Amino acid sequence: MSGNFVKLVEVGPRDGLQNEPYTVPTSLKLDLIDRLGRTGLKVIESTSFVSDRAIPQMADAEDVIAGLKRRAGIRYPALVPNERGYDRARSVGVDEVALFTAASEAFNQHNINCTIEESLRRFAPVVHRARNDGVRVRGYVSTVLGCPYQGQVPIADVVRVAEALFEAGCEEISLGDTIGVGTPRKAAEMVRAVGASIPIAQLAVHFHDTYGQALANIMTCLDLGVRVVDSSVAGLGGCPYARGATGNVATEDVIYMLEGVGMETGIDLLEMARTGDWIAGELGRPRSRAGQAVLKRH
Repeated sequence: MSGNFVKLVEVGPRDGLQNEPYTVPTSLKLDLIDRLGRTGLKVIESTSFVSDRAIPQMADAEDVIAGLKRRAGIRYPALVPNERGYDRARSVGVDEVALFTAASEAFNQHNINCTIEESLRRFAPVVHRARNDGVRVRGYVSTVLGCPYQGQVPIADVVRVAEALFEAGCEEISLGDTIGVGTPRKAAEMVRAVGASIPIAQLAVHFHDTYGQALANIMTCLDLGVRVVDSSVAGLGGCPYARGATGNVATEDVIYMLEGVGMETGIDLLEMARTGDWIAGELGRPRSRAGQAVLKRH
């Protein structure tokens, strides 16, 4: 694969929808995933098997997986928080999972009610079982550039958690600016530090766009060799535990930027713009800027 190819991991159906204020019908989620599958995406994070009490929006995880119209060549990972979540996911045929922890102790306590070390201990049996089952595992590290409760997060803490997930057996580590406070210089310092012990090829970046810095942050990380980027159609999302945090960077905006600098994604920008326009209308959300501009041209 060309060094100019960037893999986009679409997180809209999971991270993008989990904080919606009303229950999104399962049928709408399935329609969204199906439309995204027509764009050329190769990875669409479909749902999460978390507690219904913690995130009611994901209470239909089994129904979402059961209703998927799987397309050849597309992976449909799901987030699992622990062994119980893994059991639920496997019972409906999930063959790729993601684990989630934070670089901030305060965020972990508010988010999953345990310390970082406790979360890593919970993950150990999941990774062990996944290896035996032939299930691919991805690791998320959130709050890598700031925490709504703790404030600054030391880079050393980010490195320590990322290393622990990698050593446990996660094949890819996604570094998440959960509340979107990062800037290019800080993003670069963080990626360089993590990349000193984990191969850059196995790192992904996940930026929220609270301060309008996400695209610049992504570009800086691409310059360092990162080739996996998380994004969300129409910029859907936000963090339920971080007041004022806006959505993920919009997939349409990322594709437009990448094409502009000569990088490839294999994704049809017009089809993605149409999908973004449709889901934004269904949810009453604003459209992405690139998506609107593309549709005006056609």
